[in-house]
Amino acid sequence: MQHHDVIKILVVDDRADNLLSIESILERESYIIVKANSGRAALKILLKEFDFSLILMDVQMPDMNGFETAAFIYQREKLKDIPIIFITAHSHEEEVIFKGYKAGAVDFIYKPINPELLRIKVGLFVELYRKTQSLIAQEQKLLNTNASLQKEIEEREASELRVLELNKQLTHNNIHLKAVNAELDRFAYIASHDLQEPLRKIRVFSDMIIQKKNSSDEVNKYVMKITNATIRMQQLVSDLLRFSRHSIQGGDFIDSDLNEIVKDALNELEIKIQQNNAVIKIDPLPSIQVIPTLMRQLFYNLISNALKFRKKDVAPEVHIYAQKEVPEDQNSHLYKIFITDNGIGFESQYAEDIFIVFKRLHSYHEIEGTGIGLSICKKIMEQHNGFITASGELEQGATFVIGIPEKQKEPLPQVL
Repeated sequence: MQHHDVIKILVVDDRADNLLSIESILERESYIIVKANSGRAALKILLKEFDFSLILMDVQMPDMNGFETAAFIYQREKLKDIPIIFITAHSHEEEVIFKGYKAGAVDFIYKPINPELLRIKVGLFVELYRKTQSLIAQEQKLLNTNASLQKEIEEREASELRVLELNKQLTHNNIHLKAVNAELDRFAYIASHDLQEPLRKIRVFSDMIIQKKNSSDEVNKYVMKITNATIRMQQLVSDLLRFSRHSIQGGDFIDSDLNEIVKDALNELEIKIQQNNAVIKIDPLPSIQVIPTLMRQLFYNLISNALKFRKKDVAPEVHIYAQKEVPEDQNSHLYKIFITDNGIGFESQYAEDIFIVFKRLHSYHEIEGTGIGLSICKKIMEQHNGFITASGELEQGATFVIGIPEKQKEPLPQVL
């Protein structure tokens, strides 16, 4: 097989013996083999290197399996065209195969690995990746002349329509994702330019009023409130900018008392809480590693939501409490923080939709807002290697649960 350029292949498997086995099977070809011993290690390599022609990935891996890793890989524009061949022990389970195709697989290799079959398949997909007519013809010839591949071709024909349907859906999703990203870019631009300028003017004119000698103490008191609110707004805008444009490094995590963070969020909502006669009950919360500015924003959004989606004739009641989970691996404890309310709730079938950016439920159209608050909460929890879920019923209130590790893991070293 003639190679016109360097072919790099990423092999992902949690077992060192499997990595060595695959490397030795492929060593007679002039491929560059890069090895990763977990899904996370593979993602770390793919942050820096995009020029892989193919990824060979084990399905069964602890922590993050092959399908989950593939989902992360295909979220990135630069990586979405790299074909993935999954290696699995499940040779006859249609559900596993379908799940693999949904995750983006181009093919499967079944254990125990047939060395000749692996070499042929890798060769085929390397050639396919170059997208030339002559190489596609060679691929067809090899497929036709190799008996061990014939059976798989027949099995895959049955799934062909299903795979085509999935590809259509993926195309539609990609178009939608590009539109949402463009909308967020516009939002970030407004935050950085149009919002900052009037805030600066408010601060300047507030300072001028304070310096006037004939201003009364009462006027000065109100102007100071305006100045403080402006400073908070500038901080929020810069946090939002930093959040939307830059990745947040582990160094930003600080041991923090969640009681203090919730207290700060309540201070910002003081007027709304008084206006609605709201009762906020907070049980003792833990001290854990978080990014304080983002967690403050999360609690602000969730409590603000509870007030916004209140029942018309009932005073809002919000209860915040924590539970400590006992983990299986004993490495790090997980805390679950519950935020419950007695508001209008939502239909349980929409429990995932409410976290989608700019998606608003039709029953909420009379309530003000952009529909970005909960999607920001979801992004904040992803930055904390945690999760956020919601449950509720119409007119029965809602409960939001955030799960967050007590300590953040150190980034995994790159495996080559």
